[in-house]
Amino acid sequence: MRGYITQRGKKGTSSWTIVIYTGRDPISNKKKYEWHSVKGTKKHAEQEMSKLLTQLDSGTYVKPNKLTVGIFLEQWLRDYAKTNTAPRTFERYAEIIRLHLIPNLGSISLANLKPAHIQAYYSIELTTGRLNGKGGLSQQTVKHHHRVLSEALHHALKWGLVVRNVCDAVDPPKPEKREMHTIQAEDTVRLLDEAKKLEKTGGVPYYTIFYMALHTGMRRGEILALRWNDIDLDMATISVNRSLQILDNRTIIIREPKTQKSKRTIAMTPSLVLNLREFKINMSALKLLEGKSISQDDLIFSHIDGTAYNPDTVTCAFNKIAKRAGFKLRRHDLRHTHATLMLKSGIHPKIVSERLGHSTVAFTLDTYSHVVPGLQEAAAKKFDDMIRLRY
Repeated sequence: MRGYITQRGKKGTSSWTIVIYTGRDPISNKKKYEWHSVKGTKKHAEQEMSKLLTQLDSGTYVKPNKLTVGIFLEQWLRDYAKTNTAPRTFERYAEIIRLHLIPNLGSISLANLKPAHIQAYYSIELTTGRLNGKGGLSQQTVKHHHRVLSEALHHALKWGLVVRNVCDAVDPPKPEKREMHTIQAEDTVRLLDEAKKLEKTGGVPYYTIFYMALHTGMRRGEILALRWNDIDLDMATISVNRSLQILDNRTIIIREPKTQKSKRTIAMTPSLVLNLREFKINMSALKLLEGKSISQDDLIFSHIDGTAYNPDTVTCAFNKIAKRAGFKLRRHDLRHTHATLMLKSGIHPKIVSERLGHSTVAFTLDTYSHVVPGLQEAAAKKFDDMIRLRY
């Protein structure tokens, strides 16, 4: 007999034990059995036994164990995430797992984790998920929780701990797109003027940092990780191959970008080249006063002793600059402004995508879909004008 069912407790109860034969031990030659507990009707237990026997025949059967979701997630953090993700990414994963997933799902047996458990978890996080007790998390944040849990369970499946990734059967929240703020070309002067004023009072080259952000679309970490040997002022190019990050313990690290597409070469505008030449001359003069000279391995933007700027300090400075200039902008909106102005000026989306380091052109067009209708109209008019010349 390959399996049988017995009722647990007194007759009339809805608890059953399924016993299935899994073969003989290769060493002792003794028969091996596995026990599964289920609740419901006898018909439900019979269906469950049939499913287990099918899994046994197909080689997808996983023995029941006492491994909980919490223990597994900690193991996944230690054995996979710690060595296969960037330090900053690992911190975010650990925060989500230890402060949210484990307190809510950690006591459940990994083998018994059901889609209903996860769906209920999302509902709880959306309504009361904030750690300060003041309401729920955003749909975007909970969707990120879904991605982390799904990634972990994907590895549980690969490691033979579960027979499927139950996250595949769950609908994560669908967040609305975050509103994007950009400024017109003529407004950039006012913003940069405020940056120049703040630079004079603080000594940090905010004007050049934000000028570069506006003229290249580079990310904050990419700009702050640039060395002098990453730019070629004669060829007017920037090689992006590193990114600066700050960890929760305030440690600043510099590492390779997350994706190969983020490694790229960006052509500089002529005005940016002039700006950087002047900036380098001024930096050389300051270094000379300290009895030093600029090295090609030096960070372009750093304290006089060569240490990196805190990226959060740069962001706070930008928020102050934008407010003084009368704009509702985040620092990342300089990247959006660069892309939007280029697309509106007729630059091919593929070129814009390459400058931004996006994974695909489709992602660029989806992100800046608000610009596409204008591009369509301009293309239609240009085509019509071209055809009319033939009449």
